[in-house]
Amino acid sequence: MRAFLGSMTGRVFLVLLLGIVASAALTQWLAVNERTRALERYRDFHALERAEQLITTADVMPESARPTFLVAASRGTVRLEMSDMPQAQVLPPTEFSTSLQQRLGERYKLGPLAEHPIACDQPRQTTSMFAPTQWRGTCETMNVTLHDGHILKLSVLPPRQPPASTHSELLSLLPFLLSIAFLAYLVARMTINPLKRLAQAAKDLGNDINHPPVALSGASEIRQASAAFNAMQARIRQHITQRTQMLAAITHDLQTPLTRLRLRLEKVGDPELQQRLIDDLSAMQQMVKEGLDLARSMDSTETMQALDLDALLDSVCSDATDVGQQVELRGRAAMALMGRPMAIRRCLVNLIDNAVKYGHFAHVTVERLAGAARIRIRDGGPGIAPDQMARVFEPFYRIETSRSRESGGTGLGLTIARNIAEQHGANVTLSNHKDGGLEVTLVVPEYYAGK
Repeated sequence: MRAFLGSMTGRVFLVLLLGIVASAALTQWLAVNERTRALERYRDFHALERAEQLITTADVMPESARPTFLVAASRGTVRLEMSDMPQAQVLPPTEFSTSLQQRLGERYKLGPLAEHPIACDQPRQTTSMFAPTQWRGTCETMNVTLHDGHILKLSVLPPRQPPASTHSELLSLLPFLLSIAFLAYLVARMTINPLKRLAQAAKDLGNDINHPPVALSGASEIRQASAAFNAMQARIRQHITQRTQMLAAITHDLQTPLTRLRLRLEKVGDPELQQRLIDDLSAMQQMVKEGLDLARSMDSTETMQALDLDALLDSVCSDATDVGQQVELRGRAAMALMGRPMAIRRCLVNLIDNAVKYGHFAHVTVERLAGAARIRIRDGGPGIAPDQMARVFEPFYRIETSRSRESGGTGLGLTIARNIAEQHGANVTLSNHKDGGLEVTLVVPEYYAGK
């Protein structure tokens, strides 16, 4: 759930859902309040009609029959009864009393009382959470003086409480909320899916520069963004191809003059000078060879395929042992990875050769992680200072200690290994082992056939 809410889909979904629910709640609140005001106006009009009927009827009724009539008139929300406070202080006219006075005429006198019916202040049950809990219509008491001088008390009370609802309002709103949630999720998916396709295309581009271009589909803005992405991919592929071809051409063309120089050095008479020149020439040839390897490490034309990681590691370590290197392999990953066979092999060979060359041996340990495999290659060298670990991945950079030019190499081994690893979505890190020596950790993602 946290991953969903942290994604763009989840955030757009929440914004849409909360926005629609808030708008619906505001609309419902306005509608309920407007309906309540209409009901109050209707109740006030009904109270005027009822009060006028009760007063005029009581006025024309004989005095002997009036008590019986008042018993029946003292029920309901508009009540007329004998006044228990005929001499009570009269308040200024209210809106209701003024309207009723206009209906009755000058024959009757109305006097609003300070006495407030208890029902006016009691909270009311409402069938809607948006309806007010207090009756805001007419609720008051007044003395009514008939033409014969008798004083009656008129009470206007709030309407009766509605019966308790058998269904909760939230349950009645549940289908509405579910439909809003579905609509918000559908809109979020429609909005985010093109972005997810572009993000996946960017990831695929990082793993394979020759990955097929993004299909131009969807809204015009999405098609425009996809076309720009495809054009960017084509330009990057062209730049990489040109750089690789240039580097390969330079290093390849250097092979011929270096070979001629080596042949001509055989004619040098001074043996000591001859050996020095041959050593320098050998170093130059080694640099040219590793330059070619660097160019190949940036080449992504080799076909990707599923590889058995355990078989590949066993083959690389066996080949190293056959040439006299002290290499030990422990553990099993029991998984496949998606990669270019020759490139992955070159990456592992470079890391093992680097450990043997500078640390005298290589202890290779492989273990299975969640969705990945971790390969650790530990050597017996002095390790690397923490501030140098990032720089050793730079081309031609070497540490001037035991890992120096005297140990051989050009400083391209780790650069080539990292280039290949990044092309396969893998990660290479360095650390000094607690028991001494440098430990290289290579984490490669697992290949799923369903991808």
